Amino acid sequence: MIRGIRLRLALALLGVVAGALTVAYLIVVPTLETRLVDAKIDQLEQNAVTIADCIEVTEFPWQDCADTGSAALNARVVIYGLFQREPPALQILADSRPASSQDVEHDTVAELAATTGKPQRDTVSRRGDEFAEAALPVTADGPVVLLSSSLADPLSSVQVVERRLLAAGLIGLLVALLLGYAGASLHARRIRRLERAAERIASGRFDEPVVDGGNDEVGELAAAFERMRRRLENLDRARREFIANASHELRTPLFSLGGFLELMADEELDEPTRQEFLVTMGEQVARLTKLATDLLDLSRMDAGRMRVEADQVDLGGIAQVLVEEFRAVAEQRRHDLALVVEEHPLAAGDEVRILQIGRALVGNALVHTPTETRVVVRASSEGGRALLSVEDDGPGIPSEHVAHVFDRFYRAEGDVASGSGLGLAIARELALLMGGDVELDSAPGHTTVSLSLPVGSARVLEPPTPASVLS
Repeated sequence: MIRGIRLRLALALLGVVAGALTVAYLIVVPTLETRLVDAKIDQLEQNAVTIADCIEVTEFPWQDCADTGSAALNARVVIYGLFQREPPALQILADSRPASSQDVEHDTVAELAATTGKPQRDTVSRRGDEFAEAALPVTADGPVVLLSSSLADPLSSVQVVERRLLAAGLIGLLVALLLGYAGASLHARRIRRLERAAERIASGRFDEPVVDGGNDEVGELAAAFERMRRRLENLDRARREFIANASHELRTPLFSLGGFLELMADEELDEPTRQEFLVTMGEQVARLTKLATDLLDLSRMDAGRMRVEADQVDLGGIAQVLVEEFRAVAEQRRHDLALVVEEHPLAAGDEVRILQIGRALVGNALVHTPTETRVVVRASSEGGRALLSVEDDGPGIPSEHVAHVFDRFYRAEGDVASGSGLGLAIARELALLMGGDVELDSAPGHTTVSLSLPVGSARVLEPPTPASVLS
């Protein structure tokens, strides 16, 4: 088994060149030989007419015509007398080479011309040599003229061409092998670099970029490797940050619970303080429960196992439920929580997940804005989309944080909330699963976060692949 791309490519190029040379040889050599032989016979046919004219104007004997014609035409001239046509019976009357007349006593070309009474042409072999021949009946019952010429010179020319073509072919094959191996070596080195890059990426090293200066398929493959490296680098960074942030978020309430348990073990602790500690511990347990639920949702979405329903959902009813749920929180933080429903728009989605998204949006608006801020929960439709929006007239989100509010575990510095930073990230990914999106529009004095969903009949929503969720 041949191994190594360099040798394979070199042998492939060698095979192509060898095939091309073989085809050229099979076309050129036989064609050249045929043309040279045909040209020789054509010349003999023309010269046979000259000998026939000499016979017609010359009285017996015709040896002078044979000798003169042979010397002038550089061909052997044989004149036959016809005694019988069927089967042909010929007698040599004149031969420019009388010492060797026996080899042409029964010449097939001359006999065929005598039988048919028409000019004939062909090649014959005598004593291992090839000859071109042309026979011409002078009259219907008269003599037959045969011109015979050796094909040694034309065939020697063909042999010279054949030898040179073979020599050129061998040189071409050698050059093709060397150039093919050299060119394949260049490509092999590029592929080796890609192989090493793939091994680095497989081992978790994303610091070194994949670089290839070619603009061919290998260069395109290197560019694809580089895009993959960047994506995996981002995913790996997100994974490390996710683990670090999740560990931090879990550790904080656990430490708090541990501290309260130690304090409650003190027998001198009075009952009101004990009840206060129990309430605080309950809040920490609720915080842990919510964080665990959020992490489970994220893992399901990343794995592509999150399923959402596709029912007709009244966003007006959703908005009303949200206002009722958060009215106590709004009063506690002295917020003005209002409800605006425009024609009860219907959306295609999962009611439970839409409520989950709405709670994240309303909760953020109430917690992240100063007291006495007006918060409006609005249900409407626009441009063929159903919208559930949460608006507030707070100070807005600083521009440097707007691009990151949907990132996992992201919390702006100075944030008064103690949340995990997962609410908006989960909200957007759930919206994407339902064919919608969560959009943010923030400016000083006005901030709107809107859930946009498709309007129409219910449809089945399949869970996307992990790659599509992460993108």
